[in-house]
Amino acid sequence: MSSTPRSYDPNPSYEPVDGQVVAGWPAAVATLSAGPLTLAVDGPAALDWDALVDGLSSAIRSAGRQVRSVDVRRHYAPAAAERITAHPVPADDPFFTPLSEAQVSDLFDSVPQESRLPDDDVVVVFGPGAVLCEPDLLWYADLPKRYAEAAVAHGHRPVGVNLARLGEPGHLVRLFYTDWPVLDRHRDAHATGVDRWIDVQDATTPTSLDGAALRSTLEHLARGPVRTRPYFNSTPWGGQWAASELGFTPQAGNTALGYELIAPEAGVLIGREDGPQVEVPFQLLCVLHPQAMLGEEVHRAFGTSFPIRFDYLDTVGGGNLSLHCHPQERYMREVFGWPYTQHETYYVTASEPGAQVLLGLTEHADLDVMRRQVEDAVAQGTPLPVEDHVQVHPATVGQLFMIPAGTPHASGAGNLVLEVSATPYLYSLRFYDWLRKDAAGASRPLPYEHGFANLDTARRGEDVTKELIQQPRTLRAGKGWREEVIGALPEMFYAVHRLVLAPDSGIADDTAGRFHILNVSAGQGAVIETAGRSSHFLAFAETITVPAAAGPYRIRAVGGDEVHVVKALVVEP
Repeated sequence: MSSTPRSYDPNPSYEPVDGQVVAGWPAAVATLSAGPLTLAVDGPAALDWDALVDGLSSAIRSAGRQVRSVDVRRHYAPAAAERITAHPVPADDPFFTPLSEAQVSDLFDSVPQESRLPDDDVVVVFGPGAVLCEPDLLWYADLPKRYAEAAVAHGHRPVGVNLARLGEPGHLVRLFYTDWPVLDRHRDAHATGVDRWIDVQDATTPTSLDGAALRSTLEHLARGPVRTRPYFNSTPWGGQWAASELGFTPQAGNTALGYELIAPEAGVLIGREDGPQVEVPFQLLCVLHPQAMLGEEVHRAFGTSFPIRFDYLDTVGGGNLSLHCHPQERYMREVFGWPYTQHETYYVTASEPGAQVLLGLTEHADLDVMRRQVEDAVAQGTPLPVEDHVQVHPATVGQLFMIPAGTPHASGAGNLVLEVSATPYLYSLRFYDWLRKDAAGASRPLPYEHGFANLDTARRGEDVTKELIQQPRTLRAGKGWREEVIGALPEMFYAVHRLVLAPDSGIADDTAGRFHILNVSAGQGAVIETAGRSSHFLAFAETITVPAAAGPYRIRAVGGDEVHVVKALVVEP
């Protein structure tokens, strides 16, 4: 990518190393070998499988070949949905479950074995689990996860429902805790055998890339700086900063949660800027090249889970986030099944006058009173006097707020917060949501029992200011630059630094075997230069990953203003 200064790019892309991205079913079908064959098209439950098989079958017929399709979902066992569903602890918990540990093979009593048609004909076996039918070719059809929640709202069936039987409608708890982990593991396990990757954001004109070219491109990207495709969703508390400053179009009137780099949902665009592109899960970089991406020590500690995320919380012109905390380490493991927990930090990138951050208990917070008042808010709609229990701090631009698991917190209205956090993101234990209603007029679910079970009562009063609102400490410095530690705690496995560069200055850095994540938080931008690779420009508000394999690299300031770069790295894997 070019090092020429530019504004925020919502669609960063990378050209394939080998091959090219093509558009349309006919272009994909043209790659099929002659003679009878069985083609498996696997993928997530949320995509429109009927539209996919109609388009694919039509293209095969237009190529002069016969085709027969087999929907593996009609061969799921009667108890398939129950077999793979994650169950909550306790059993009546309506909010959360652990992540399902099931396999796609659990969906079947026996996998269908389809005989080939004679002559030059094609059997298309499709649906989640199609690869288990031992096909001649495997195509993987993917729909980025940002579309899945909308699919649930439109009644898509969850994975495991046998289409020959009446099934349950989709819902978000099922999507997050069963469908995604089960199907992500399935995708990752078969990634090395995919013969063609198909992006079906447009099911009528999909884009696709040969599997070997996909893997060559991912191998290349795993050794140099790479950005994921960002997007913003909308929520009742969302603001307007990303819409007005970055050019995002709000889905429902506001830009709320900005997905800069949330590994389980992030995608990387592959293809020429002026041509068709495929969006590929960022997670595949970690699955196929874990040591190059993460580094040996981080890979040993976290497997193929990319452990740090960067996202934006936009409440500029919006409202307060809910008051919540996240599970403490042992609770996260034993109740929710994640091997590590959700320590967070808030970096204030922009704020309106008077904006605040809520963080930590007040010196004299009475948790029995707080619990009664939370219950009154849920049952009777009585406002919670939040400041009786939780401290309020000014949201100063450039300040980092440390939020270890169990600490009550919320970003107030009027902030753009860069959230630098551990990757687990599905377990927000909410106490209070300001009596807000959603678009349907319903109150937001408040799993406050989990919240009180995890509340850290030790950090309160002055200890919060002293330990969680840290002042920068210079780590190293040179002419026109310095690197500061702006947040580190013994219980948190990652630290947050800030690189401060004067105009036209640069700073040398080194991954030293562990990936870095960088975000330009002030100034026009910076150029990332690595040995033997072209430079990569990073504009204000953009986030980039520097894989462990990149080794030594240099950051050079661009423009006439001082440039600030927020940097996160694993310090204790």
